[in-house]
Amino acid sequence: MTIIHAPTELKPDRHKVCLAIGFFDGVHLGHQQIIRQTIADARQHEAIALVITFDQHPNVIVAPDRVPPLIYSLPQKLRAIESLKADTLLLIHFDKFFSQRTGEEFIRGLARDLGQIQSLCVGANFVFGYKRGGDVALLRQLGVELNFTVHGMAAVSLDDQAVSSTRIREAIQAGDLDSASQMLGRAYSLAGTVIRGDGLGRQLGFPTANLDTAGLALPPNGVYAVQARIISRSPALSSGLLCLAVLNIGHRPTLQNPKPQLRVEAHLLNFQDDLYAQELEITFLEKLRDEKKFASLEELRLQIARDIEGAKLRV
Repeated sequence: MTIIHAPTELKPDRHKVCLAIGFFDGVHLGHQQIIRQTIADARQHEAIALVITFDQHPNVIVAPDRVPPLIYSLPQKLRAIESLKADTLLLIHFDKFFSQRTGEEFIRGLARDLGQIQSLCVGANFVFGYKRGGDVALLRQLGVELNFTVHGMAAVSLDDQAVSSTRIREAIQAGDLDSASQMLGRAYSLAGTVIRGDGLGRQLGFPTANLDTAGLALPPNGVYAVQARIISRSPALSSGLLCLAVLNIGHRPTLQNPKPQLRVEAHLLNFQDDLYAQELEITFLEKLRDEKKFASLEELRLQIARDIEGAKLRV
């Protein structure tokens, strides 16, 4: 899948273009339906299947006090979209200037820069443009004028409820990862870049990779048996390598810290290489225990050793 950052980069060369538009957090079953319809249209009409999404949630700009925690990091979302076999993805930088464009200006701009739009696929409740002034009705109106078909896809239902990013976030935060996985159409996973920690894990004999998960929805605090996949940005590491790991989500209450910070840190079993600045994607196997305050660092060290043995039994 080719990633572009402006419509003019596509250069369709007289090909028609089929569009899927959305933020697509989680790329869940409903999002997959939209993207697959776009790909089917493109194959039928010998067109380019183009997914259009944004680099950050629109609320970061238009409603910063109501930014939801995200299911997926941006790289994780792009990988999920790529797995559906779209031809190209247009990643738009959502900033204040873009937020002030009306829905009609946005669509007319795409039609101008992309050439002939064959079809456009969104969710039935999709709203877009300045002050959310655009909707499916506007798209259909423009489709008649500009000669493209509009698909306003109804939500996918699971357990008699619509699958939505909001519902998945709630399931993750409640620890119902099985339900989250069902709605995602794949095992729920958490991804983040490895950042520098304070080295406590290494002092205890269990070095950990600290993940940057700022802005992401997280499962409840505790210790989990997980599978860690290394998404390597370095030729020295094999990308895609899978390792059994123990993951801790919490504030490390055993330490005397007047301002405890939430940390997400993984100890990869039988792995010694430096993971700094690499990406880890974590798939949860089982929760081992809740977060707990220990009387000493030695008690914590002994418990971590037991956690590792417990994780090995889950494989």
